[in-house]
Amino acid sequence: MMKQDEILLILDFGSQVTQLIARKIRELNVYCEIHPFNISIEKIKQINPKAIIFSGGPQSVYGENAPISDSRIYDLNIPLLGICYGLQLIAHQLGGKVENSSKREFGRAILNLNNSSSLFSGFNSSTEVWMSHGDSLTSLPTGFNSIANTTNTSIGAIEQKEKNIYGVQFHPEVHHTKEGKKIFENYLFKISKFNRTWSSSSFITSSINEIKERVKNENVICALSGGVDSSVTAILLERAIGKQLHCIHIDNGLMRSNESKYVVETIQNKFNLQLHFVDASKLFLSKLANVEDPELKRKIIGNTFIEVFEEEANKIPNTKYLAQGTLYPDVIESVSNMGPSATIKTHHNVGGLPEKMNLKLIEPLRELFKDEVREVGKLLGLPNELLNRHPFPGPGLAIRVLGSITENRLNILRKADSIYIEELQKNNLYDLIWQAFAVLLPINSVGVMGDERTYENVLALRAVTSTDGMTADWFNMPNEVLGIISNRIINEVRGINRVVYDVSSKPPATIEWE
Repeated sequence: MMKQDEILLILDFGSQVTQLIARKIRELNVYCEIHPFNISIEKIKQINPKAIIFSGGPQSVYGENAPISDSRIYDLNIPLLGICYGLQLIAHQLGGKVENSSKREFGRAILNLNNSSSLFSGFNSSTEVWMSHGDSLTSLPTGFNSIANTTNTSIGAIEQKEKNIYGVQFHPEVHHTKEGKKIFENYLFKISKFNRTWSSSSFITSSINEIKERVKNENVICALSGGVDSSVTAILLERAIGKQLHCIHIDNGLMRSNESKYVVETIQNKFNLQLHFVDASKLFLSKLANVEDPELKRKIIGNTFIEVFEEEANKIPNTKYLAQGTLYPDVIESVSNMGPSATIKTHHNVGGLPEKMNLKLIEPLRELFKDEVREVGKLLGLPNELLNRHPFPGPGLAIRVLGSITENRLNILRKADSIYIEELQKNNLYDLIWQAFAVLLPINSVGVMGDERTYENVLALRAVTSTDGMTADWFNMPNEVLGIISNRIINEVRGINRVVYDVSSKPPATIEWE
């Protein structure tokens, strides 16, 4: 955990958008952390938050397995804001009444303000919000006031001013709530009295000090793939411990075209890092032979990754740490102990590691979102070409070649993906897209080439827009550009006779196909 003077604690009750609360808080230059709803009072006291937010959640407070926090939280005299389920839990635990509503609310609603509460300071008499609830608060706890309502919900927000306890029945964290950011601003600065102390520069300073304190005289090896996350991790560590850092670039056979050459030329030469190059492509591909299950692929890659690293680490004396570019969304999306949210998939650098490791993990970016990482990288002097690269998954092309992985199928995908990215850059679309990539499907289709029947691979193109990768919309690719890309791939890449474009958003789909 980062050492911060002021921390806002977010307790996760199972909402799929809990991480959006954290993003909004960080944007306001306040440091926050997400912890599970059942965190102990002792742990909360140890964290010593300046304020707390209860997230939303899919369950009813009366449900058999409803997530319920320790009621002693209300005795800590810490400002508290409950969102949706969080509001209902506060009311339920403090003596109010929550009931299943005959008129559920999902989607946009007009919130009418009926009290001059600090939470809505600077608001007009009404504002547009985003609702998502079946239960409603029908009776207030003693000492609470209703400060807002909608057509279907008589109690849309509550406050207990003396104890600084607030609740809203809607979701201020989603962009559909027009003035959601202002609500958080009021809660943070007017009610909880935070200072704006969180920034990329303050993160760099505190991280360097923390790394020095933890590592001392030991050596650290860093997995340097050449992507934004690993590159920022490496430069941050180099600033902290200098030559105690040994970067290792593994060619696992699952990289994009000329990836290793790019890493050496862009990262090693510019920043003078100690770089150890390992060609383990045959080892990885042999272990992945005939493996089709995506989760098994991740486990194999994660285990092999650690094996190779430990072998390389044995060549470097006094090595005790393995550094990885794990990000906060990786942690949230992979690990169920962040709350009762469903695990979507594991990430190779979070859930795919063997339980027993000979090296201790150090993950300096573990509490950052992607845009924060890019800002940190910019301050550290990384070139824009690298910072603006689209995210690339840890398991590499293994999860973009659906089904069995072979060298031939990898080469087909590499060529097609290179053409795709080249055309996006040529048409000035690359920087408008969060992530774009090609996926080789495990099916063939009938085609006609040169008056002959073909039965070859289908390739899917994916391009999405996003802020932090937690939610994403498919990119509205110009038809003429899609036509050029499809034509080039089918003509130039032997083995593909059909190209399709993915128009799914996240949720319900994920960005990657596996």
